[in-house]
Amino acid sequence: MSRWLIVAGIVLVVLGLLWPWISRLGLGRLPGDIVIERDGFHFYFPVTTAILVSLVLNLIIWLLRR
Repeated sequence: MSRWLIVAGIVLVVLGLLWPWISRLGLGRLPGDIVIERDGFHFYFPVTTAILVSLVLNLIIWLLRR
């Protein structure tokens, strides 16, 4: 369990360092992501992005377990 936590922490650090390049991929601005902007209020709910990230992570985990 501790090994997985260390790996998850390293992955998060790497993603944080690569964020300027990852943001150019368009994640967070996909069709289906909900954005509501009004005076003094901004609501953002990335439905499509969350589903896409979940599918990719599940595929990676499935491949690692094989």
